[in-house]
Amino acid sequence: MLDFFAVITKGGLVLWYFQDAAQQLKTSIDAINALIRNVVLQERGGSGMYSHGSLAIKEQLDNEFDLLFVAVYQKILQLSYVDKFLSDIQREFRERYRDELRQGLYYQSFDFSCEYERILRDAEATSRMVKLEVKKPRSFEESAKSKKTVSSMIEKRGGEQPKKIPKKKEGKQSAVEEIEDLDEEEEDINGEVEEAIEVTAVKENESSQLDEEALEKNREKLRNRMQRTPKAVKVEKTKSPKAVKKGKEATVWDLDGKDSKSLDYSSKNSSPNSGISSFRPDFLPDQSQIGTLSGNLRDMDIPSEKETSSKKSSGGMFSMFKSLVGGKTLTDGDIAPVLEKMKDHLIGKNVAAEISIKLCQSVGQKLEGKVIGTFDGVTATVRNTLTEALVQLLTPKRRIDVLRDVVEAKANGGVYTMVFCGVNGVGKSTNLAKITFWLIENNYRVLIAACDTFRAGAVEQLRTHMHHLNALHPPEKHGGISMVQLFEQGYGKDAAEIARHAIEFARKNNFDVVLVDTAGRMQDNEPLMRALAKLIMVNEPHLTLFVGEALVGNEAVDQLVKFNRALANHSVKHPPQGIDGIVLTKFDTIDDKVGAAISMTYITGQPIVFVGTGQTYTDLRKLDAKAVVHALMK
Repeated sequence: MLDFFAVITKGGLVLWYFQDAAQQLKTSIDAINALIRNVVLQERGGSGMYSHGSLAIKEQLDNEFDLLFVAVYQKILQLSYVDKFLSDIQREFRERYRDELRQGLYYQSFDFSCEYERILRDAEATSRMVKLEVKKPRSFEESAKSKKTVSSMIEKRGGEQPKKIPKKKEGKQSAVEEIEDLDEEEEDINGEVEEAIEVTAVKENESSQLDEEALEKNREKLRNRMQRTPKAVKVEKTKSPKAVKKGKEATVWDLDGKDSKSLDYSSKNSSPNSGISSFRPDFLPDQSQIGTLSGNLRDMDIPSEKETSSKKSSGGMFSMFKSLVGGKTLTDGDIAPVLEKMKDHLIGKNVAAEISIKLCQSVGQKLEGKVIGTFDGVTATVRNTLTEALVQLLTPKRRIDVLRDVVEAKANGGVYTMVFCGVNGVGKSTNLAKITFWLIENNYRVLIAACDTFRAGAVEQLRTHMHHLNALHPPEKHGGISMVQLFEQGYGKDAAEIARHAIEFARKNNFDVVLVDTAGRMQDNEPLMRALAKLIMVNEPHLTLFVGEALVGNEAVDQLVKFNRALANHSVKHPPQGIDGIVLTKFDTIDDKVGAAISMTYITGQPIVFVGTGQTYTDLRKLDAKAVVHALMK
């Protein structure tokens, strides 16, 4: 039984609805709002069913009249007739109110209760009558093996058919008659076997004659070859003397221990009591980077359209009329071939295969039944619709303004906290340093919490970044205050406790932002995933960022799904705190294969906050949805 059913326009006007008395109206409305917000507006209609709590929601789009038919029921019921029921309701509602829908008379009352109950009653009755047919196994008499006899397996020359062995007479027979029948069958079988032996002997005789002729020809060829080829002269090989094995040579270092004091950072950099690394003035990186990231981050560079325009073929003045369909209603047969090519194109651009299929299904549902204009082609219509869907998908549904949020957290007496997580080797520490430089450029003090207590050299890497960043913005320019410091407590410690101590230290020492660096972990490593969930649950950061490579395709789906699932399973908050945003790294290495941005945004529903485009501190951008889609569709 359905709990709620509604007919809604795409503008949000409810034309008619049905509500079960046992179901609360607010719960159903919240579920439909979540469907519109997360599926319809975000182009995720290809999944088929949407879940919201204990409710399952299915929708049917009517693109001719811009209507949405929504059915809400308990997820545990798993009703099989909902899809057909939605199609029947759509057809009946269209036929009854066709004139009103064409004229846009949505303010009139739509009395659809009787038809709704009748169609629902028929659908439920049909569902009860349908039974799965259990296919019985065939008996031996029905199988092909039972029909094989000795005569059917004997080959006859000249296409002669073997004699059939007579079947046993039905009915009761005396013992003498049965013995006579058996004798006759045995004689027939013996005759057929003897005939088969004769045929085989004839074949063997013919083949033996052919073999003798072939052997004689081969012998003649061998004699001719031996007469032409002289005998080979044996050459005695002289054994070379064994080479003397050299011993291990001593390694010669460039510095040879003469400048080892300059490489010893332990005495000058760290204080064992506080866990805070100090500033080293002898690090002097490129000073031209100063002042380049002040204010909001710049958008990504939009690729030039010259390459795209040059690839377009000029087929004469009549090429513009190619594939035009005047005033046609699109069907699934018209859209399917174009969507198949679009799906292959998206997969070639590094979009995950599963995401490509769902995106194309969503676009197909959006276009089926739509009437296109006279000068609109099917391919152009599908391409434009897919482009709009991709731009809408990449456009964040909630804005993340880090600079504004830092000010707000400071006004509330706290410190803004960001946690970076991801798999091994994606560039978490490097992009953390880029974001630190951006925050310092905007006059915010940053404390880096070294919570990667597993990878050797992780703390030293952050310490080196801290020295470079402090050299770019020395304390002398900021009233003797270091703009970035590193909070470390060594290796092998609990990462959640290190992060908690770092946040307390930052709050007491007037820091603005705490950036927590975590250890890289694969999505299948359950102990490390549990430790990450504990770190987030204990410290409750303002922003949890997943750092992913722009190089990955299908792997991005598996990584994000399992990271989100692990954070949800080990969280005590409701709703659980998952991934809030994405940092897309190595974006400068992929040319126009930008599909990972689509895959990650589709899976999480969260925006891409930062994009890493190089190896310097200034190579940090914010995502431009139109630039990504332009590169994806060219």
